[in-house]
Amino acid sequence: MSVSALDSRVFRNLFGTQEIRGVFTDEAYVSRLIETEAALARAESAVGVIPGDAGGVITRALENVKIDFDRLSSETDIVGYPVLPLVRQLVEQTPPEHAKYIHWGATTQDIMDDASVLQIRQGLKIVRRELELLRDVLAKLAEKYKDTPMAGRTHLQHALPCTFGYKCAVYLSSIIRHLQRLTEIESRALMVQFGGAAGTLASLGTSSDGIKVRAALARELSLVDPPITWHVARDNVAEILNFLALLGGTLGKIAYDLIVMSSNELGEVSEPFVPHRGASSTMPQKRNPISSEVILAASKLLRANAGLGLDAMVVDFERASGPWHLEWVAIPEAFVLGVGSLHQANFALGGLVVNAGAMSSNLHSTRGLIVGEAVMMSLAPRVGRQKAHDIVYDACRVAIETDTKLADVLKQDKDVMVALDATKVEELCDPLNYLGASQLMVDRVLEDVR
Repeated sequence: MSVSALDSRVFRNLFGTQEIRGVFTDEAYVSRLIETEAALARAESAVGVIPGDAGGVITRALENVKIDFDRLSSETDIVGYPVLPLVRQLVEQTPPEHAKYIHWGATTQDIMDDASVLQIRQGLKIVRRELELLRDVLAKLAEKYKDTPMAGRTHLQHALPCTFGYKCAVYLSSIIRHLQRLTEIESRALMVQFGGAAGTLASLGTSSDGIKVRAALARELSLVDPPITWHVARDNVAEILNFLALLGGTLGKIAYDLIVMSSNELGEVSEPFVPHRGASSTMPQKRNPISSEVILAASKLLRANAGLGLDAMVVDFERASGPWHLEWVAIPEAFVLGVGSLHQANFALGGLVVNAGAMSSNLHSTRGLIVGEAVMMSLAPRVGRQKAHDIVYDACRVAIETDTKLADVLKQDKDVMVALDATKVEELCDPLNYLGASQLMVDRVLEDVR
């Protein structure tokens, strides 16, 4: 029985994918706990902390272990953590002479953190794949529509002309940076955990054996070997959660644009047509931007989970008395939401319907007002910037009030006609002549991709 939209049989495929949910199921998590216990035994055998054959025997036994999840759940409810109840079952199914070396010198948080990091690593691989797909989708849009003019908007009003390819390249630039962040995270934040009860590795004596075991465990699990225990230094987890929130912020911005641009009044884009997708139960004409709506909601949830990660950093002394539990909720949810958002974005943008005609019509709808700055900047060297601003400002007011082309109003102004001729005014009032360096910047972003 589900109590969350993320694993609800009704809503789950809106907010996530089966692949990413599979990474964070109970079965997957317990499997990672067992993987860590086996790797720890092998590492300790290699260092000589436990008998040389114990690691292999334990590993083979744990490969075939059968877990009673009802029992595990019941005992976890009593203990408060799943590791001790799990170890009991592992010991029962391992030859007695070697079973006593399972979990040797470790503490619960060691095993749980390692299992979580293994899940995170697998989740980040999926994130990378989806990010790379989105990068390629946006690169194609940016290149295809590099020269497709449209109205650039600020405060939801016409500002200056740009191209749709320019908008897509702006989105793309963020995705490129997210891929760079992901590479840094993978090299820095995926650390092995092994410190014992208070992080000091005292259970393995005063020699360097504990440090050697940690290094060997890192090799077994292909994780980063940290210089010191990070039981209460949770910046790496918080960084990962905040990375997913940053990604959600970028996707939320794209989704917000698509929602507004797909409104009937603008009609510049629409999500791919799928029969009945976005349909209304009572309004048959509706084609709601469902993917964008889901992405926008998920972006807010991702920011909330990032906050939980930051709260989980503020812990007491050498082992947290509670904040750690926040990560148990935040990590799976953030990954499901993040991958789900990427999946929706790839669907929406991969088949995006672009209405270049509507973009052109909207661009010209204000009859030259959108390039008032162009006229001002051309007048300024001749009459001064402030006077030029005042002249064009007043001309724009008259054009709006009389529903007249800006060029026609300007040609009635003596100061304008002294400084500029009629042909120049018409040229300046054509939005297609004021795209700035937008197309050049598209090329630069595409070069970054290449």
